Amino acid sequence: MEIYKNIQSPLNKKFEELLTTESEKNKIEEGTIVNAKIINISRKYVWLHLGMKSEAMVDINEFKNLNLLDKIKIGQTCEVLLENAESKSGEIIVSLEKAHKQKGFEILKKAYEEGKIIKGELTSKVKGGLIFVEKETGIPTFMPGSQVSTRPTKDISHLMNTEIQAKIIKLDPIRGNLCTSHKAVKVEERAADKKEIFSKIKSGTIVTGIPKNIASFGVFFEIVDSDSGSTYDSLCHLQELSYSRISSPDEIIELGKSYQLKIIGVDLDKMQISTSIKAMSPDPFDNIAEFEVGKDYSAICKRILDYGIFVELREGLNALCHSSELSYSKKNVNPIKFAKVNDKLLVRITEIDKIKRRIAVSHKLTTENPYEKFKKEVDLGSIISGVVVGCNEYALFVRLGEYSVEGFLHRNHLSFLGKPEENLKSFKKGDKLEKLKLLECDVENQKIQVSLREAISTDPFKFYDKFTVGDILTCIVLSSDQKGITVRPEGSELEAFIKKSQLSTEKNSQRTSRWNVGARVDTLLEKKENKKGTKSENSDLSPSVPGAGLEPARPYGHKILSLACLPIPPPGQLPPSLKGGVHKCS
Repeated sequence: MEIYKNIQSPLNKKFEELLTTESEKNKIEEGTIVNAKIINISRKYVWLHLGMKSEAMVDINEFKNLNLLDKIKIGQTCEVLLENAESKSGEIIVSLEKAHKQKGFEILKKAYEEGKIIKGELTSKVKGGLIFVEKETGIPTFMPGSQVSTRPTKDISHLMNTEIQAKIIKLDPIRGNLCTSHKAVKVEERAADKKEIFSKIKSGTIVTGIPKNIASFGVFFEIVDSDSGSTYDSLCHLQELSYSRISSPDEIIELGKSYQLKIIGVDLDKMQISTSIKAMSPDPFDNIAEFEVGKDYSAICKRILDYGIFVELREGLNALCHSSELSYSKKNVNPIKFAKVNDKLLVRITEIDKIKRRIAVSHKLTTENPYEKFKKEVDLGSIISGVVVGCNEYALFVRLGEYSVEGFLHRNHLSFLGKPEENLKSFKKGDKLEKLKLLECDVENQKIQVSLREAISTDPFKFYDKFTVGDILTCIVLSSDQKGITVRPEGSELEAFIKKSQLSTEKNSQRTSRWNVGARVDTLLEKKENKKGTKSENSDLSPSVPGAGLEPARPYGHKILSLACLPIPPPGQLPPSLKGGVHKCS
């Protein structure tokens, strides 16, 4: 046939190349948005021509959902998304809604990247927030409940179905999710207004503020700008509330009440304003010269703490009266029990520190020092009565006579005999002591030491004053155990202990059972010397028998007497000169 005769001719090849080139040029990639021409509209479908070998159709409901059904006509164009250029059935699959959504997403993505504000409406509530539909694209986004307003609010009905502004704060391009915020817009607006307001504010300006929040460290005030009517917050620190010392702002600040404030600091970078109430009144330290150290003044108790009382010398001028400066006579005074708030208290200024802005006062200095009076009226060595007012593990505290002073009675000064710790247990609070000897009176340190034993008895150690080194003392056996025997010199009240090894020079004769209770033992006084540097005038008697290895007998609370055991010969060989009493060594 003639039609196929020249199919391989150069002309036909050129035509084939042109046809292929044109086909490649008109080829549309899947997933892109293309302009399509409406060629037919039926009850169910809208037929579109995309410039391809066949036409595509779109469900008419997609036009209805986008409110475009009444606006489309044959011959008009619309944008659709090419999903599949050729399905298994040979059809072209396109979507009007997906094209609209993708195009809108790109618009919103650009707005997110540029930080632009979008407009829309809150259409419905969902779990955790609301649905915000962007006006231009009609794309629904999620707005968390926390992003609706700058302040927590339960009622948002005034914002529903009303055009509001928002910002896209989160975008997921993979899932196509958008998160919007109306709060971010308000914050930006407020920040812009705030920055403009703050730029006009200067330190030293007087403003009116209303407390909106009271914290432990200060008060947040709401201040209204007189020019713009906008409000801003400022912090008045606890130290700037008053010149007087306060522990909590609510002591002087009431919610809802207006206060005059002075701006003392403006930080444009942090957008913070510091204010002061006390700066509205004169500094009480400016006229501190009218107060002098060493003079007495009447003050009012303002704060009472565990360690002292803060008193007000005049309005705004506070001073601390430490607990140690409240009373001479009372030890460890509890300020809470000593006075009450608003009580008047006579004080003497002891220190004024202008740099640290501190004043120290004393109440006890305004009263007579009972220790000075006591020292003038009672001489050392005098006998005075007292009443036990307290005790610890080492001593008793005694109120002395009619004086408002306490004496220190150490347990070693309770008695010459017995164990000091046991003697201490026999006394209790309220016991009256008729005779006490005054040993020491230190007015500066408020220390008085007394003695009971020296007032009511004679020192038993004076028994040894009549003896000299080399004398032999006869002792009575009081008891015995495996370690040795306990003895008491005849004519003395003190006890001594002789170790087992000192009972005899022979080991076989060192049995403690050889001496019964009541038996007499002769001992040798080897050493007697005066102790220097001690407060006692008694002598120190101690043994020094070579090779004896003796254990000294220690009277409780004293180191004055020690007895040495004289080696005892076997029974029946005791020289007659050593029998009974006290003897001089020949």
